[in-house]
Amino acid sequence: RLLNYVQPDKVHILSDGRIVKTGGPELAHALEDEGYAEVLA
Repeated sequence: RLLNYVQPDKVHILSDGRIVKTGGPELAHALEDEGYAEVLA
């Protein structure tokens, strides 16, 4: 997994060419753990 090697400062989730959610490292880990459907719900 990429997160094993890098620590992101900012994470952006794009949908249909638009940023729909922005966060920090916790958002990246939530995506890994829960998936996009749960994070965006």
